[in-house]
Amino acid sequence: TRVNQVVSHLVQAIRSKDGCFSSIERQSAGSYYERVKISEPNEFDIMLVMPVPRIQLDESDDTGAYYYVSFKRNPKEKWLLKFVDEDGKLSAFKMLEALRKIIKQEVKNIKDEEVTVARKKAGSPAITLQIKNPPSEISVDIILTLEVQQSWPLSTQDGLKIGQWLGTKARRDFRFRSLYLVAKQNKREKVLRGNTWRVSFSHIEKDMINNHGNSKTCCESDGPKCCRKGCLKLLKYLLEQLKMKYPKELEKFCSYHVKTAFLHSCVTWPNDSDWHLGNLDHCFQQCLGFFVDCLQKSQLPHFFIPQYNLFSLEDKARHHFLSRQISHELNNRFPVFHE
Repeated sequence: TRVNQVVSHLVQAIRSKDGCFSSIERQSAGSYYERVKISEPNEFDIMLVMPVPRIQLDESDDTGAYYYVSFKRNPKEKWLLKFVDEDGKLSAFKMLEALRKIIKQEVKNIKDEEVTVARKKAGSPAITLQIKNPPSEISVDIILTLEVQQSWPLSTQDGLKIGQWLGTKARRDFRFRSLYLVAKQNKREKVLRGNTWRVSFSHIEKDMINNHGNSKTCCESDGPKCCRKGCLKLLKYLLEQLKMKYPKELEKFCSYHVKTAFLHSCVTWPNDSDWHLGNLDHCFQQCLGFFVDCLQKSQLPHFFIPQYNLFSLEDKARHHFLSRQISHELNNRFPVFHE
């Protein structure tokens, strides 16, 4: 609720400023809102979603995930033009800077909370707020997101293989939903100019995780219960615990990696009968086995963009390190959970 109050205050302020961001809507993303957080929530992700007119997307590399955004013709939304760089590309950097400036001004007007804007982290797309919460802090990542009503890029054509699991109709419906782009630096770019955007499917992921059954009644009040969410929670918790134990070695891993492996597991075992509530233990170990396999091969394809490997091959040693840690946990009944 405290986070909500702070964010609502900011959203109102952002909207009332000079028309730039007047159509912004907030959307919650990430584990807290998928109800799969285990520990005390002290980190929140809030997407500030901004509808934009039709755009042209040009791939910025071979991942199929990062794009340059430009306008086919001058948009009616004239204010968008001031964020276009000299190459005619919509600059994520310029937009973030403008938003950051408004937010920095505005947090001073929040009377009943101590809110500060964290210093920029290189390559991070987020504007991070810190809310004093003695004895600790709550951090809120604000992620600038463009929403476009147009078909998904070609690189997604063979992704989202949920036909056996959620059905082909669900897949078709998902693919008609709008496309999200987040202001995200592409690390692989030689020159970091801050004008790349990464496609994001967090709204679809949230839906799949919340309506996860092969049968429509899975986990409804009168329907059979499954352990899918329980598995995802445990996977995330395990990674969190290991990251706390080996922060340096595991800094490149994030919860999105386990979430992706989990979604692939749902496709591998599509039936609700594969996920009986009483089989949590077994299912969790099965998901982990799948993830360890990915680590050993250094291959974790993006769930929506199969050509995009979320594990970069130069990190092989790190993948092997994590796979050894997980195997150790698996074989010794998860000592890290009891530390």
